[in-house]
Amino acid sequence: MIVNERLSEYIKALECDLPEYLDELEQRALADEVPIIRKEAQSLLRFLLCLLKPEKILEVGCAVGFSSAFMSEYMPENCTITTIEKVEMRIKEAKKNLAAIPKADKVTLLCGDANEVLKELADKGEFYPFIFMDAAKGQYMNFLPHLMRLLPEGGILITDNVLQEGTIVESKYTIPRRERTIHMRMREYVYTLKHMEELETVVLPVGDGVTLSVKKKVMEKQ
Repeated sequence: MIVNERLSEYIKALECDLPEYLDELEQRALADEVPIIRKEAQSLLRFLLCLLKPEKILEVGCAVGFSSAFMSEYMPENCTITTIEKVEMRIKEAKKNLAAIPKADKVTLLCGDANEVLKELADKGEFYPFIFMDAAKGQYMNFLPHLMRLLPEGGILITDNVLQEGTIVESKYTIPRRERTIHMRMREYVYTLKHMEELETVVLPVGDGVTLSVKKKVMEKQ
């Protein structure tokens, strides 16, 4: 828990109810122990979609489709979502879930390794002004170069779960050995976002930690 638990529960209690189809999808995912975006992150995404009104969204890490379904509910009418998933079992579930949402025709699921799919999209000259990443945490640094090619100037990259339940501040020697690689890679990723000349990044203690990174116009040095 990153913030005070009572305060967190109070903030979550202020949220409006989800539409019935999203609530049912959320409850099934939680019952099956599928990691999905927390209530606080949902609120942040909804706010950003309302503020920025993107025409295209890229999601890295579809899982069972909850985040894509959620964003489709609150995105502008002319917006489309492209989402990527690698795990076969989740792809099957995601296809079923996304086919049942009101804006099913606005969501495209790409199956395969995100590193390869992202490169293919970038090589095609695709761009996405709104990118949401909630995938394999240890791979974020590998994805970043492709994401930078896909993100236009003024575009936003939103990354979930960056504070790792608060353990990101701990020494690697206090982290279970099997989790140390992800711990070190996430620290490297967050540091890189904060120090890239091309990005303006803020780290928010929302849910399990979210970074918002806006791509700046980098002036050529004289």
